[in-house]
Amino acid sequence: MTIESVIFDWGGTLTPWHDIDQREILRRVAAAHLDATRVEEVADALLAAEREVWRRCEEEHRSATFADVFALAGVEPSDALLAAWFEAWMPHTFTRPDVPDLLRRLREGGTKVGVLSNTYWSRAWHERIFARDGILDLIDGAVYTSEIPWTKPHPEAFRAVMAAVGVEDPRACVFVGDRPYDDVHGAKTVGMRAVLLPNSNVPGYDGAEPDAVIDRLADLLPLISDSDRGG
Repeated sequence: MTIESVIFDWGGTLTPWHDIDQREILRRVAAAHLDATRVEEVADALLAAEREVWRRCEEEHRSATFADVFALAGVEPSDALLAAWFEAWMPHTFTRPDVPDLLRRLREGGTKVGVLSNTYWSRAWHERIFARDGILDLIDGAVYTSEIPWTKPHPEAFRAVMAAVGVEDPRACVFVGDRPYDDVHGAKTVGMRAVLLPNSNVPGYDGAEPDAVIDRLADLLPLISDSDRGG
């Protein structure tokens, strides 16, 4: 079957994998905008809230928003605090260098480009990042789980991104991600083909069998071309 859409995970796939000290990021955010006596308390509360949100994501496949994180932490989400959070994460959001050319060539070949990300960040934040990196106009449809009730690997998250790119048959979609459980297992469950871009710190999953494994995103295009020809 001809491939109609290639859908990408965001963090660790369209962006390189980074080992991140989340508490240090949250401490810097708190230190920039709160009284010094509250910095450690607020950083700890936000970290605990983040961990709970990701536990729900991983174990219950339930989504969350920034409002949920701040509510769990008991912290008021001021504009200044959100702006500091965004800026603190910016060094870890840059798109891989081979992404713009890959997305452009996919679309030139008639293949729609999609994004499905487990995230509590807003669409506006993601689009700001994609616009900065020159790829916003190369994405035909995107789903951020902050906008839907589910997270990967829930089948409804994958069906949502199929709707966003306008493809009805999952067999006509290829999902590319770095997580064997969320991305590969989730995509295969709904009938998509799946390509794994492994990262050493992402846990494996015995039930995930990708159709292909690549070392860099630039290696994806020949696989898509072969599949279109039935290879």
